[in-house]
Amino acid sequence: MTRLKAFQRLVLQYADVADALVIYIEEAHPSDGWVSSDAPYQIRKHRSLEERLRAARLMAREAPGVAIVADSMENSCNSAYGAYFDRLYIVQDGKVVYQGGRGPEGYRISELRNWLDQYRTRLRDAVIRV
Repeated sequence: MTRLKAFQRLVLQYADVADALVIYIEEAHPSDGWVSSDAPYQIRKHRSLEERLRAARLMAREAPGVAIVADSMENSCNSAYGAYFDRLYIVQDGKVVYQGGRGPEGYRISELRNWLDQYRTRLRDAVIRV
C-alpha cells in the first residue's frame, strides 16, 4: 500500500475527530532530475504553478476524499514546516502539536494513528465527565 493510500485510510478512520489536508510540495523525484525507479508517475520539476497544480490533481485522483492543495512556487509551506519531502503534522489552534520525522525514513503513519487514538480517548473522557 502506498503512503497516500495509508493516509487516506487514516483520514477516513479519524474523520470524527480530525480534518486532514495534504499539501503537495515540490516534486521529490522529478523525471528531469533525481529520478526514482519506483515512481508511479513521471513528473518533471515544476516550472509553473499550473504544473504543480496538475501534479496535485494526479495525487487527488489516487486518494479520493483527501483534501489536497499545492504549495506556492516559492515553496513557502515547505520552508515554514520543513516538510522536505514527506512529513506528518498535527496542528491544533494554530500550533504544531505533533511533528513526525522527515520522510521517507521518518514517515510513520503509526505514530500519527497513536496520537489520534489518544486524542479521541481524551475527547470521549471529557464528554463522559460533563
